[in-house]
Amino acid sequence: MATATELIEEIKKMSVLELSELIKALEEEFGVSATAVAAAAPAAAAAGDGAPAEEESTTVDVVLTGSGDKKIQVIKVVRAATGLGLKEAKALVDEAPKPIREGVDREEGERLKGEIEEAGGTVDLK
Repeated sequence: MATATELIEEIKKMSVLELSELIKALEEEFGVSATAVAAAAPAAAAAGDGAPAEEESTTVDVVLTGSGDKKIQVIKVVRAATGLGLKEAKALVDEAPKPIREGVDREEGERLKGEIEEAGGTVDLK
């Protein structure tokens, strides 16, 4: 069995897409959500109670469509939302349109969209 250090070294070698797929696989395997860990405690508590107001999809994909004039601020928000390193977050922003987060609560998606738009970027929820 690999040690924690060996696993971390392997994860460092992965692309953003591979990391996204790994996170989804871990969430499905263990029945957990990385969103709750990344969100602040009040946001995580709010996401867990009550049913969504809309009956369509309860989850959305947050897709960055443009970085706008304040690219550095958008990169900072993307890093905070995804846990990516600076190089990976910059690559994601440079390659827009790209999904930032997939399969997140609609509420979390709206919050993230607001943060990115406030930083100067443009976002679609799909």
